[in-house]
Amino acid sequence: MIRAVELIQRKRDGEELSASELSELILGYARGEVPDYQLAAFCMAVFFRGMTPAETYALTDAMIRSGETVDLGVALGRKVVDKHSTGGVGDKTSLSVGPIVAACGVPFGKMSGRGLGHTGGTLDKLESISGFQIELPLDAFVTQVREVGMAIVGQTADLVPADKLLYGLRDVTATVDQVSLIAASIMSKKLAAGAQAIVLDVKVGDGAFMKTLDEARLLAEAMRALGEQAGREVVCLLTDMDQPLGGAVGNALELVEARATLRGEGPADFTELVLDACARLLALSDLGVDLDEGRRRAEAVVADGSAEAMWCSWIEAQGGTSDEAALPVAPVVREVRATSGGVVESLGAIAVGMAAVHLGAGRQTKADEIDHAVGVVCLRKRGDTVAVGDVLAEVHARDEAAAAGAEAEVLAAYALGDGPADTRSVLLDVIG
Repeated sequence: MIRAVELIQRKRDGEELSASELSELILGYARGEVPDYQLAAFCMAVFFRGMTPAETYALTDAMIRSGETVDLGVALGRKVVDKHSTGGVGDKTSLSVGPIVAACGVPFGKMSGRGLGHTGGTLDKLESISGFQIELPLDAFVTQVREVGMAIVGQTADLVPADKLLYGLRDVTATVDQVSLIAASIMSKKLAAGAQAIVLDVKVGDGAFMKTLDEARLLAEAMRALGEQAGREVVCLLTDMDQPLGGAVGNALELVEARATLRGEGPADFTELVLDACARLLALSDLGVDLDEGRRRAEAVVADGSAEAMWCSWIEAQGGTSDEAALPVAPVVREVRATSGGVVESLGAIAVGMAAVHLGAGRQTKADEIDHAVGVVCLRKRGDTVAVGDVLAEVHARDEAAAAGAEAEVLAAYALGDGPADTRSVLLDVIG
């Protein structure tokens, strides 16, 4: 008999639960024996009381054991790499990293999730593509990575089902931004999907779940520890999320920007992060190259067109059309113009992200439908000089009323001053 109420009470009171108790609770939830409301209470207790490293590992292990696992290294006879982000506004990095790494000859297999709060999910972006299949059986996932070079899929019913349930529940119970829950969620997917080397992009700042570098380091170290306990190589990048990453915020809009980056036409900050992540993944791979050579090879496949060609092969292998013109387009596009001149001193990531959510690009409740066409494109970023009337951003909306509301939100996200503005690199620190 599952003692859910007792375990919730003990965690509420700050006690440490054993591995067997956490396993009982999480596996019971996955079987439908523990209802949502009890797991929501447990998550809130964890939010306030935290978890020890032993509890975090036990939670991760229980979520993995709730379903099947796949060892891609054994299945492919290769060292497989993966990359994951903790989520941020305009973060479409995996969509560009995967094709570049695969075009360099390194298998890239990734399980992704949906959007949480003001951050966009990789799967939501990919569902902008007509016909794209995010759910693949395990054997099809392995076959595609072997034959095409890469696959990005959702969590199937067989892979980490407990986390899939918990992931959606946390989003609507204000329990997303808790270090142990984030670490266990991310690493359960990474470990179950079988990659041997993982680069983790830990976002820091206004638009991230971790607001400070110290908080981000805690999360990075927690995830590294989970990976090392499981025998995996893990490198954590701490990256700036005080402003949106790149320009596009919104599902189809971000796909367009991700593909443009594969042609060498992406925004400078986004391109820098993509190439750095690729270089580190290639250095961790079985190619036997160092970081500098990894960077050179990543730049080469962008320059010669093979990265974009891999994009097309991947999208079509998963049933989608690689015709960019087939992506949904919002019927209303409104320019956001500067009402004063000066230097962009800050651009609030959360404000822009929430403007996109209010347009319909993200979820406010678990059951919300996504409008893949809408969003915001930020044309001016921190450090740019603008004059009165210059276009700061574009709002892509379903109707004029929504466009007007988002225009006001986006304009308020910009802070202009006399400068000079902080123009720090998108990459703040590296751990591991």
